Amino acid sequence: RREGDKGFFVQPTLFADVKDDHQIAREEIFGPVMQILKFKSIDEVIERANDTEYGLAASIFTKDLDKAIVVSNGIRAGSVWVNTYDNFDPAAPFGGFKQSGLGREKSEFSLDSYTETKCVTIKISERNS
Repeated sequence: RREGDKGFFVQPTLFADVKDDHQIAREEIFGPVMQILKFKSIDEVIERANDTEYGLAASIFTKDLDKAIVVSNGIRAGSVWVNTYDNFDPAAPFGGFKQSGLGREKSEFSLDSYTETKCVTIKISERNS
């Protein structure tokens, strides 16, 4: 909805009973939107979370930190938050996997975007050594 001449805004919204083929489950949404997808196993969660061309960020809400570690290691996303979301540390690298970004922003990892690493190997004959 439009707020006067200030632009378009979306109220925080929660979508329930989302299916894997729904657009909201397949594409990145940059807004205060969350969807609920039902699952039966941790392996299913990881497989379904990775079944997208995007991988900017993910958030896991659970009381079981062991499961959170397993899922966060399995998800192909540049940032994974556990029991929080959108919590950035300026010293931590930021950027996505797959179609969600090229390289990393912030932190020392951002310097890699301006660097091309090359390895040169030369065999030197014994008479030149």
